[in-house]
Amino acid sequence: MKYLSYLVILLLSASCCGSKGLAQNATYKNDIAVLLSEAENKEATDDTLTETMVNTVEELDSAISESDSELEHTTSKSDQSEEIFDHSKWTTLLKKYVSDAGNVDYKGFKSDWKSLKEYIASLGKNMPNSTWSKNDKLAYWINAYNALTVDLIVRNYPVKSIKDIKGPWSQRLWKLGEKLYDLNEIEHQILRKMDEPRIHFGIVCASYSCPKLLNEAYISENLDDQLTAVTREFLADKNRNDLSENEIKLSKIFQWFAKDFKQNGTLIDFLNQYSEVSISSSAKKRFLDYNWDLNE
Repeated sequence: MKYLSYLVILLLSASCCGSKGLAQNATYKNDIAVLLSEAENKEATDDTLTETMVNTVEELDSAISESDSELEHTTSKSDQSEEIFDHSKWTTLLKKYVSDAGNVDYKGFKSDWKSLKEYIASLGKNMPNSTWSKNDKLAYWINAYNALTVDLIVRNYPVKSIKDIKGPWSQRLWKLGEKLYDLNEIEHQILRKMDEPRIHFGIVCASYSCPKLLNEAYISENLDDQLTAVTREFLADKNRNDLSENEIKLSKIFQWFAKDFKQNGTLIDFLNQYSEVSISSSAKKRFLDYNWDLNE
């Protein structure tokens, strides 16, 4: 009978258009049940069933397409990594007061000190915990270190060098959670223990020979790309490193934190991962003088 042919069409159409949509749409499950019931009703004519089935197939096609579209949209959104902490306020400040070259407008930061302190306060109210991923924690502490360093300079501005400030890295000036922190603790007791040597090119010491301050916040979703980019840029900057196949002149960062760069091989092995030149394992090495002038 005709109605059996159209019933097959209905079921095949549902399968082809999206079984996930059909499974989630109770209304159209009921429609199929009704058609099956009508097919058993001797009083129903083939023409009536045919028209009903065709209309239902068209409606079902449309409904399943919409359902699958919504499902894909929802899945796409859920697959996207959401930041566990919002660093956008820090990005806004960095965009305003740090150039692409990494020069910092500390006078501008001082005029907008309230916003900087609000960001630091938000850090204090949202400390990392065991539910945070490693990248979330790294992004949090790198941003915290940089924001607190800027705050330290602003507190003492105008100043020619961070080293003109007494004990700049050991002053416990900032309360995060229930504890007062200094820069030394964040760098040596937290960040360096997370086994990510590229943090040394993400955190800054407000000085010319430091890696430049990135004018956007570090975020967990992009952290690997951001750290790779700043590492490559630092090594390629001839004012801070001068690399060739047989001779390398390095920032003292590689001397001060030598063991951090030897976790998976030699220092040369680390450099060759990010350098634009291929450095020989027997290359001569020396370290450059460090310029502590303010990076403004």
